Amino acid sequence: MAFTLTSPVTGQPQTGFTSPTYTLAADTPPAVNAKQYVITALGGTQTGASASSVSSPFTVSMFKPAVFASAGQLDGNNVLRGVGYNDYAIIVRKGMVPLAGQPPMLATFTLKMHIPGGADTVSSGNEIRAALSLLFGAAVQASAGIGDTLVSGVL
Repeated sequence: MAFTLTSPVTGQPQTGFTSPTYTLAADTPPAVNAKQYVITALGGTQTGASASSVSSPFTVSMFKPAVFASAGQLDGNNVLRGVGYNDYAIIVRKGMVPLAGQPPMLATFTLKMHIPGGADTVSSGNEIRAALSLLFGAAVQASAGIGDTLVSGVL
Protein backbone atom coordinates (compact mmCIF):
# COMPACT_ATOMS: atom_id res chain seq x y z
CA MET A 1 0.00 0.00 0.00
CA ALA A 2 1.27 3.47 -0.86
CA PHE A 3 1.63 6.38 1.56
CA THR A 4 -1.93 7.15 2.63
CA LEU A 5 -3.11 8.73 5.85
CA THR A 6 -6.57 8.08 7.27
CA SER A 7 -8.24 10.90 9.14
CA PRO A 8 -8.01 11.46 11.99
CA VAL A 9 -4.37 10.69 12.77
CA THR A 10 -3.75 9.85 16.42
CA GLY A 11 -0.80 11.85 17.70
CA GLN A 12 1.93 10.34 19.84
CA PRO A 13 2.56 11.32 23.47
CA GLN A 14 3.81 14.85 24.15
CA THR A 15 4.18 16.63 27.47
CA GLY A 16 0.98 18.58 28.17
CA PHE A 17 -1.04 16.91 25.40
CA THR A 18 -3.94 14.57 26.14
CA SER A 19 -5.17 12.24 23.36
CA PRO A 20 -4.06 14.47 20.46
CA THR A 21 -5.73 13.87 17.09
CA TYR A 22 -5.36 15.57 13.73
CA THR A 23 -8.18 15.76 11.19
CA LEU A 24 -6.80 15.65 7.65
CA ALA A 25 -7.98 16.61 4.19
CA ALA A 26 -6.22 15.88 0.92
CA ASP A 27 -4.30 18.95 -0.25
CA THR A 28 -2.51 20.05 -3.41
CA PRO A 29 1.13 18.99 -3.02
CA PRO A 30 3.99 21.39 -3.80
CA ALA A 31 5.41 19.01 -6.45
CA VAL A 32 4.13 16.29 -8.79
CA ASN A 33 6.22 13.67 -6.96
CA ALA A 34 4.49 14.37 -3.64
CA LYS A 35 1.27 13.68 -1.75
CA GLN A 36 0.06 16.20 0.83
CA TYR A 37 -2.56 16.52 3.56
CA VAL A 38 -3.65 19.63 5.42
CA ILE A 39 -4.62 19.55 9.11
CA THR A 40 -8.13 21.01 9.30
CA ALA A 41 -8.91 20.40 12.98
CA LEU A 42 -7.24 19.33 16.22
CA GLY A 43 -8.70 17.00 18.82
CA GLY A 44 -7.85 16.17 22.39
CA THR A 45 -6.04 18.69 24.57
CA GLN A 46 -3.36 20.65 22.69
CA THR A 47 -3.42 24.05 24.37
CA GLY A 48 -1.83 26.69 22.16
CA ALA A 49 -1.75 24.54 19.01
CA SER A 50 -3.81 25.38 15.94
CA ALA A 51 -5.03 23.80 12.72
CA SER A 52 -3.90 25.04 9.32
CA SER A 53 -4.72 28.50 8.03
CA VAL A 54 -3.47 30.61 5.13
CA SER A 55 -1.01 32.55 7.29
CA SER A 56 -0.07 29.61 9.50
CA PRO A 57 -0.08 26.36 7.50
CA PHE A 58 -0.05 22.91 9.06
CA THR A 59 0.57 20.16 6.51
CA VAL A 60 2.18 16.75 6.15
CA SER A 61 3.70 15.72 2.81
CA MET A 62 5.58 12.75 1.43
CA PHE A 63 7.98 13.06 -1.49
CA LYS A 64 9.37 10.30 -3.70
CA PRO A 65 12.31 10.62 -6.10
CA ALA A 66 11.47 12.54 -9.27
CA VAL A 67 13.65 10.02 -11.14
CA PHE A 68 14.52 6.65 -9.61
CA ALA A 69 18.17 5.58 -9.35
CA SER A 70 19.33 2.03 -10.03
CA ALA A 71 22.19 0.01 -8.58
CA GLY A 72 24.76 1.24 -11.11
CA GLN A 73 27.38 -0.74 -13.02
CA LEU A 74 30.40 -2.83 -12.10
CA ASP A 75 33.74 -1.46 -13.28
CA GLY A 76 36.53 -3.57 -14.84
CA ASN A 77 37.52 -4.81 -11.36
CA ASN A 78 33.97 -5.95 -10.50
CA VAL A 79 33.56 -3.06 -8.06
CA LEU A 80 30.22 -1.31 -7.97
CA ARG A 81 30.77 2.36 -8.83
CA GLY A 82 28.49 5.34 -9.12
CA VAL A 83 25.59 4.02 -7.10
CA GLY A 84 22.67 6.42 -7.23
CA TYR A 85 20.46 7.10 -4.25
CA ASN A 86 16.70 7.35 -4.02
CA ASP A 87 15.67 10.09 -1.62
CA TYR A 88 12.26 10.07 0.01
CA ALA A 89 11.07 12.60 2.56
CA ILE A 90 8.17 13.18 4.90
CA ILE A 91 7.83 16.85 5.76
CA VAL A 92 5.55 18.45 8.33
CA ARG A 93 5.18 22.21 7.92
CA LYS A 94 3.75 24.19 10.84
CA GLY A 95 3.32 27.93 11.18
CA MET A 96 4.35 29.21 14.60
CA VAL A 97 4.81 32.64 16.15
CA PRO A 98 8.44 33.30 17.18
CA LEU A 99 7.66 36.47 19.18
CA ALA A 100 4.35 37.76 20.59
CA GLY A 101 2.69 40.19 18.21
CA GLN A 102 4.67 38.97 15.21
CA PRO A 103 3.32 37.01 12.23
CA PRO A 104 3.77 33.24 12.11
CA MET A 105 6.91 31.81 10.53
CA LEU A 106 7.15 28.38 8.98
CA ALA A 107 8.87 25.56 10.86
CA THR A 108 9.67 22.34 9.00
CA PHE A 109 10.18 18.87 10.45
CA THR A 110 11.81 16.60 7.86
CA LEU A 111 12.36 12.86 7.87
CA LYS A 112 14.65 11.99 4.96
CA MET A 113 15.29 8.46 3.73
CA HIS A 114 18.46 8.13 1.56
CA ILE A 115 18.51 4.62 0.05
CA PRO A 116 21.05 3.18 -2.40
CA GLY A 117 19.51 2.33 -5.76
CA GLY A 118 18.89 -1.41 -6.04
CA ALA A 119 18.57 -2.01 -2.28
CA ASP A 120 14.80 -2.23 -2.70
CA THR A 121 15.06 -5.36 -4.84
CA VAL A 122 18.21 -7.20 -3.75
CA SER A 123 17.06 -7.89 -0.19
CA SER A 124 13.33 -7.80 -1.03
CA GLY A 125 13.15 -4.49 0.80
CA ASN A 126 13.53 -6.15 4.20
CA GLU A 127 16.62 -4.11 5.09
CA ILE A 128 14.61 -0.96 4.33
CA ARG A 129 11.68 -2.22 6.39
CA ALA A 130 13.96 -3.12 9.33
CA ALA A 131 15.52 0.36 9.33
CA LEU A 132 12.07 2.00 9.21
CA SER A 133 10.76 -0.30 11.91
CA LEU A 134 13.54 0.81 14.24
CA LEU A 135 13.25 4.48 13.24
CA PHE A 136 9.51 4.73 13.85
CA GLY A 137 9.63 2.50 16.93
CA ALA A 138 12.30 4.74 18.46
CA ALA A 139 10.38 7.88 17.49
CA VAL A 140 7.17 6.59 19.08
CA GLN A 141 9.00 5.43 22.20
CA ALA A 142 10.80 8.75 22.58
CA SER A 143 8.07 11.04 21.19
CA ALA A 144 7.53 13.10 24.37
CA GLY A 145 11.26 13.21 25.09
CA ILE A 146 12.01 14.47 21.57
CA GLY A 147 9.36 17.18 22.04
CA ASP A 148 10.82 18.13 25.43
CA THR A 149 14.31 18.37 23.87
CA LEU A 150 13.06 20.63 21.05
CA VAL A 151 11.43 22.94 23.61
CA SER A 152 14.12 22.88 26.34
CA GLY A 153 17.30 22.28 24.34
CA VAL A 154 18.30 19.57 26.81
CA LEU A 155 19.20 16.27 25.16
